[in-house]
Amino acid sequence: MLAPTGSRHRLATALAALGLLAAGVAVQTAGAATPAHAATTHRVLFDDGHAEEAGNADWIISTSKPDPLAEDSSPSAETDWTGALSSWGVALQKSGGYSLKTVTSALTYGGSATTDLSNFDTLVLPEPNTLFTTAEKTAIMNFVKNGGGLFMISDHTGADRNNDGEDAVEILNDLMTNNSVDSTDPFGFTIDSLDVGSGYPAAISDSADPVLHGDFGTVTKSLIADGTTATLKPADNAAVKGLVYRGGYSGNTGAFFVTSTFGSGRVAFWGDSSPVDNGTGQSGNTLYDGWNDSGATNAPLALNATAWLAGAGSSGGGGGGGSCTAAQLLGNNGFESGNTTWSASSGVITNSSSKSARTGSSYAWLDGYGTATTDTLSQSVTVPSGCTTAALSFFLHIDTAETTTSTAYDTLKVQVLNSSGTVLATLATYSNLNAASGYTQRTFSLASYAGQTVTLKFTGTEGSTLQTSFVVDDTALNVS
Repeated sequence: MLAPTGSRHRLATALAALGLLAAGVAVQTAGAATPAHAATTHRVLFDDGHAEEAGNADWIISTSKPDPLAEDSSPSAETDWTGALSSWGVALQKSGGYSLKTVTSALTYGGSATTDLSNFDTLVLPEPNTLFTTAEKTAIMNFVKNGGGLFMISDHTGADRNNDGEDAVEILNDLMTNNSVDSTDPFGFTIDSLDVGSGYPAAISDSADPVLHGDFGTVTKSLIADGTTATLKPADNAAVKGLVYRGGYSGNTGAFFVTSTFGSGRVAFWGDSSPVDNGTGQSGNTLYDGWNDSGATNAPLALNATAWLAGAGSSGGGGGGGSCTAAQLLGNNGFESGNTTWSASSGVITNSSSKSARTGSSYAWLDGYGTATTDTLSQSVTVPSGCTTAALSFFLHIDTAETTTSTAYDTLKVQVLNSSGTVLATLATYSNLNAASGYTQRTFSLASYAGQTVTLKFTGTEGSTLQTSFVVDDTALNVS
């Protein structure tokens, strides 16, 4: 039997918060160029179906397609694979945490081909030189929206290597602004029509950024050798962030390397192909070794960004194959272990006799003070990429001293956030109008976040008078 309606007093002793929500992507310390083997294999698809080898370009990891391992199954040097991007590919292969493929056909998502985007966590577009079809743009955007990583590499305006009237600047801008999924500046930036001759764009100071400070090293500068930049529009997407800037620029202009998010996925942009060019490739191509340029740190930037896009530390992003073991994933799901696993405001996780747990003796009690209060409760969890069912459930009891039958003075939001703290979805909003006796089970599907690490967050917001208590117990995230 639940205790009767009544206000509560704030406890003087704060509960220890674990910081799961604020952590975003774990900060990595700079280390050797090749990190230890990862527990998860991140699946990366390099595009070679849009004239990436036209003219002097050679933007491939290997001449063996789709599988570079057919050229050399255990590469130790970049020359073991043939292509101007072979250093990139070999470094990922040697790390032990990546499976790499190249696609030469049209890009699809949700199809049966082995190179279908649903089988991958990240798609790399290394200076495409032909426009993507309408179907391809839909596939790419849905892939990212549903949790995939997208790595877009441009070149300077006018770099039309196959003389078809389109260059990478136009092609990538067309992808972002002329698609059937979201053409309203979905990533929060546009690529500038520029040809910047040379320079060493510098990284911003942000020791917590996983792209600038990752397992593959620390990024200080990049290289621009006839490239371009991007203009940021945070009003369109607050997640957009410039990491490397052309000399004399900062803020929303002159961004040479950019990251952002879209839906459940992640996006990276680089304004030039020269930084990932290792200077060797197929016979007849004139290439430049930007990968090993001593004035820049291009290799760590490319590799850290790939790791971030692929969801390093989680189960990936594309939601393709993979395995799934039926399980309940939330830790301390009935709150019986007290202030562990969850990050919570002071006094939220309690065994107070003022309310009753549904089972056991502990529960989460948000608000109920009768004063202006905001309480939060959150936990980070990874939904395995192979799972087709992911059911979030919890039991909720709401009681209130409010007498209105029409105004929601006090609310509880249930939300899903990505690792950067961006709200991906608001699953439900409850209020004093939903008050009722006893607990009611609420259930939501999180299947669309398969392969992602997300944060589940409850936020209770109470007005200045008359209490409303939101009491949560017996949470679960069952996957299969």
